[in-house]
Amino acid sequence: MQETKLILPCHFGLEAVVKRELTDLGFRVSQTKDGRVICDCTDPAREIVRANIRLRTPERVLWCMGRFRATTWDELFEGVRAIAWEEILPRDARFWVTKASSVRSKLFSPSDIQRIVKKAMVERMKTRYATEHFPEDGAAYPLRVSILEDEVSVCLDTSGESLHKRGYRRTNVAAPIAENLAAALLMLTPWRADRILADPFCGSGTFLIEAAMMAAHIAPGIHRDFTAAHWEQLVPASLWKEAKKEAYSEIDTGIETDLQGYDIDPATVEVARTSAREAGVEELVHFQVRDVADFSHRKKYGFLITNPPYGERLQAADDGMFALYRTLGERYAALEDWSMYVITSYADAERAIGRKADRNRKIYNGMIETRFYQYFGARPPKREKHA
Repeated sequence: MQETKLILPCHFGLEAVVKRELTDLGFRVSQTKDGRVICDCTDPAREIVRANIRLRTPERVLWCMGRFRATTWDELFEGVRAIAWEEILPRDARFWVTKASSVRSKLFSPSDIQRIVKKAMVERMKTRYATEHFPEDGAAYPLRVSILEDEVSVCLDTSGESLHKRGYRRTNVAAPIAENLAAALLMLTPWRADRILADPFCGSGTFLIEAAMMAAHIAPGIHRDFTAAHWEQLVPASLWKEAKKEAYSEIDTGIETDLQGYDIDPATVEVARTSAREAGVEELVHFQVRDVADFSHRKKYGFLITNPPYGERLQAADDGMFALYRTLGERYAALEDWSMYVITSYADAERAIGRKADRNRKIYNGMIETRFYQYFGARPPKREKHA
């Protein structure tokens, strides 16, 4: 098959992290822009499988079927109709535009974009199959259409459910952090599997579970299904079997880790333990009921990474938020040579913590604008590092 492109949407502000992960896995990144990373590939079926199973940080894997410029509805219609849909979709395919978006473009109505794209696809399919009606009772082929500065990208969504749904979180708690966001934030730190990692507001344990999966080389998509797994004429089933077999062979849960999660709510801690068990990392993470005011650690050179309560999400009084972050700052100050990383939208976080962050990064957690505050501790001497 000729060279094509994969488009990987991601959290705004984390494009560089996604690019680095893709590059480390051998993908050829060609463009990074506005919440998405684009890759060139010469073997799209194999790379679609690998991307879905292996990638920790993007939101989904989109297979680009066509890119063109459109400033009128007629141009959009003709551009979509020019794509050889009869070579992509079987006659019984169930196809629809699951999402349409437009940024800085002349065509901006999502509902009209969805309607015109569907109509253009049907018109093209009619000429190939010589019919006026399609049953649409076969495999699902959801599409996503984005228009950025009048450039249209028409893509098949190979993932289905967002990649942040690893399959281990069976019970939700209030305002959890998405798994792919947690993984990306971990990748923004120097933490490695032989270093201490603690979360005093662990909630459902996402940071610690993602860290344990990284340490044990557990591929994030190994336990879940993907939409493209049902497109046998495009992505052979043998590729999924081969990729999962390879991923299973790399798992190592016999490693030693020091991953600790604490939360004041016993029910929440039990959810975290259940999720760790579902993820296959129960033995690698320690969860315990403990108030942040009681958090301490006797060892040096650890990492504290956390997603404390936001005023917006938990509707807490401002004075309560300030006291909470002040306590966090006090407990961090009592640790020796530790680093701390905090994602929050609380505007007074730095003042309450009592220290300006060494670096902060703007990141969108869903629709909430947050800051990732980074406090750097001392590096351990080389003689204390493990081989």
